[in-house]
Amino acid sequence: MQVIVRDNNVDQALKYLKKKLQREGVFREMKLRRAYEKPSEKRVREKAEAIRRARKLARKQAIREGLIAAPKPKPRGLAAGRTAR
Repeated sequence: MQVIVRDNNVDQALKYLKKKLQREGVFREMKLRRAYEKPSEKRVREKAEAIRRARKLARKQAIREGLIAAPKPKPRGLAAGRTAR
């Protein structure tokens, strides 16, 4: 994996690298490998992950076909969820 540092801005490059590592699942893999995982626990975890992926895919497909309503978008920005005082 390679990240280009522009204008000697190491902080920005480091932030970008962390985002890339997060997307690739490196942090999750490191967390899993921190301690031994029994084969039975691994099977249970992988099965649960597969079920989660299948449900997410089915939900997206149902939204695309119009069978269920799409979730309301969450408000973005600094003032989201805050009241004026």
